[in-house]
Parts: sequence; structure tokens; C-alpha cells
Amino acid sequence: MIKELVQDTEKRIKSAIQSLEDDLAGVRTGRASPALIERMSIEYYGSPVPLIQLATISVPEPRQLMIKPFDPASIKDIEKSILASDLGLTPMNDGKVIRLNLPPLTEERRHDLMKSVHNRLEDARIAVRNIRRDSNKDMRDFEEEKMISEDDLERGEEEIQKLTDKYIEEITEVGKKKEVEIMEV
Repeated sequence: MIKELVQDTEKRIKSAIQSLEDDLAGVRTGRASPALIERMSIEYYGSPVPLIQLATISVPEPRQLMIKPFDPASIKDIEKSILASDLGLTPMNDGKVIRLNLPPLTEERRHDLMKSVHNRLEDARIAVRNIRRDSNKDMRDFEEEKMISEDDLERGEEEIQKLTDKYIEEITEVGKKKEVEIMEV
């Protein structure tokens, strides 16, 4: 019973970390990356659609993204969404493709991005701690219902604490990698 709870806890923690990594992929660094815009929501025929479903996104140059819509009629909608986003990029449209040139990041913008990354890392740590709290509560409930012994409860809590420590460290490593990417000139 405890084994299943620990496995479930680990699975939930891994999904929280995966969510963090997906979220951080959208944070702009010095290089162009399709992840920067692929989840951007585009108003397409009255409903929001992720850009990745409307176009192919490529990186022809290190500081440029090229968006080739499947439906040429959607170019205006894509352009409008990019201009409305907080990316601060101006799309260049030639009728068939949209090009986004990424200017170098200023020092001030880098520090703003770092604050944003640190906030997201802290949110992920909180999510992991909440998962730990929920799992420990479940184990205490099992113990109260006499489904497990007090010793099993202690062992289970120790295992979950080890998992928590391991994955909080992993979150820190993910943050350090992103920091290096952002500060790279």
C-alpha cells in the first residue's frame, strides 16, 4: 500500500517538473527557439488554437523564427496575436511566411526574465511540497484506519521526504541551466 502511494507521489512530482520544464521552454533566451511561441494562443475562426496547430515553426538563423501557416488566410490572425503578446517582437510578413527577428536581450530584460524564472521555480517547489503534504496525509489516514502500522507510516514518510529532497534538487538544477541560457550573451 505504501509502495503504491510512493510510486503515485513520484509520478505526480515528475509531472510537476515536466510542467515546469515546458513552462521554462517558453521563456526567451538569447537564441531563437520554437518553444518560445508554439503554445501561443491564436484566435482562429472564433476559437483559441495553439500556434503549433496552425503552422510549422522553424529556426532558419540563430536569432530568427520562421512561421509558415498551413492556411495562408491565418497569417493576419497569427500576426495580431504575436503583436498582442508580451514577447515584444514585431512580425514581418511576406504573404506566405512570418519572420520574427529576436533582438539581443538587454541587461535589464535579462534580470526581469531571471525574476520570472525564479518565481516559476518557487511555484514548482511549492507544488512538490504540496504533493508531499497530500501523500503524508493519506498515509496518516491509512494509519488511523489501521491499514498500516506506525512503523510503516514513519518509513513511508521518510521515503516521501527523500523523494521530495531529490526532486527539489532537480528543480534547482533546471533553474541553473535556464539561468545560464538567459545570461549567455
